[in-house]
Amino acid sequence: METKISINNPPKGWLKNSVTIKLILISVLALLLLIPSSWIQSLIRERESTRDSAVWEVSSKWGGDQVLAGPVLTVPYIIEKEVEDEIKHYTRNAHFLPKKLLVDGEVNTEILNRGIYDIILYNGDLEFSGHFEKPDFGALNIPEEDVRWGEAFLSVGIPDMSGINSEIELEWNNEKDLFQSGVPTDDVFGSGIFTKVPVTDSLSEYRFRFDLDLNGSNRLSFVPIGRFTEVTLKSPWPDPSFDGNFLPDDRKTSDEGFTARWSLFDLNRNIPNQWTGEREGIYDSVFGVRLFQPVDEYQKNYRSSKYALLVISLTFLIFFLSEVINKKHMHPFQYTLAGLGLVLFYVLLLSMSEHLGFNLSYLISATLTGGLLTFYTSAVFKSGRFTAAMGGFFTLVYAFTFVVLQLEDYSLLAGALGLFIALAVTMYLTRKIDWYNLGGGAATVPKEPVVQEAQ
Repeated sequence: METKISINNPPKGWLKNSVTIKLILISVLALLLLIPSSWIQSLIRERESTRDSAVWEVSSKWGGDQVLAGPVLTVPYIIEKEVEDEIKHYTRNAHFLPKKLLVDGEVNTEILNRGIYDIILYNGDLEFSGHFEKPDFGALNIPEEDVRWGEAFLSVGIPDMSGINSEIELEWNNEKDLFQSGVPTDDVFGSGIFTKVPVTDSLSEYRFRFDLDLNGSNRLSFVPIGRFTEVTLKSPWPDPSFDGNFLPDDRKTSDEGFTARWSLFDLNRNIPNQWTGEREGIYDSVFGVRLFQPVDEYQKNYRSSKYALLVISLTFLIFFLSEVINKKHMHPFQYTLAGLGLVLFYVLLLSMSEHLGFNLSYLISATLTGGLLTFYTSAVFKSGRFTAAMGGFFTLVYAFTFVVLQLEDYSLLAGALGLFIALAVTMYLTRKIDWYNLGGGAATVPKEPVVQEAQ
């Protein structure tokens, strides 16, 4: 007698029909697509670095960020020290800040092109005026007989000397003299100009005035060096960004330009009005204006690329639900092609925005990518109704992402609400799906092997 045993084999196509396996494959694929997405973010940073290099190259020839400090009056004096039973004399410097400093300036702007990049440059026509009080050496415990009045000089800190366009003439009381390049001591400034000035113990006040024709780029800032400092600026640039430690007391901005006025006192800064030797912290109280470019394509591209996982996940979710509802299947390779199309959107957006601006580039890239994926899913699912639904889906997703990018202050709120709505819609559409019976037929308990006896 012969016995034959046959065991039920698993159904063919179990991998295709397994919901769990399909979800795992889709999730892994979505995570793998983050690798090219991270490459795109690196590409954006690289292009931004290239732009910054072009800006630096032009600025280094025209003039960079300018932070103006001064003028500061410096008067040398002599000290005596006993070294190895011998009296030696050393020269030290006493520094005095003006009682009043007024700066009145007009900042004219110009945009130069370096390849595909726009670089903002400016020319500042600045007038400095004010007065010093007689230096009070008694407050510094320095005997007046040790003071070298004839060696006094006035210095102004200018970080980028290449931006100076003309000679600078100082009016000091009733006398005139030209500033010279460099500073005799680095007690206060590391770079700037100076000129000797007549100072005696017989005058109680010293008035000064000079004009500065200065080139720079991006930012123009000042140090409130006077006991009372007032800076007034006007410019045809319509998009100023007032930065630093102090905002303007008065400002007016329009399409024709801006005007701004700062008024500061010595109590607003942590700098003494007079001291001896070196002094750090001079530039801790800087204020001024940055010539802001309102559209930064690279920052918007970078923010847009952060939504890559969200767009890919929502698209894959729609594909998966379509498989479940319509009983049609997409191969993992087809998911991969669709995901690469979604990633390619960010490359198109970056390359176009360097030439056309972000908004127009976003419209073109979204139209091309959405149209391509809609056509592809139409060929896969062969359903006009589903094709129209996918077209509407891509329109909605890219429109939503664009709105979130524009709402900088409310982007988190808008994104959270959008995700909540997407989750709610998904839950509604899948509320009646029997996830245990997607392979066809009711769920059954596996049968025991069937044993047949041969007669």
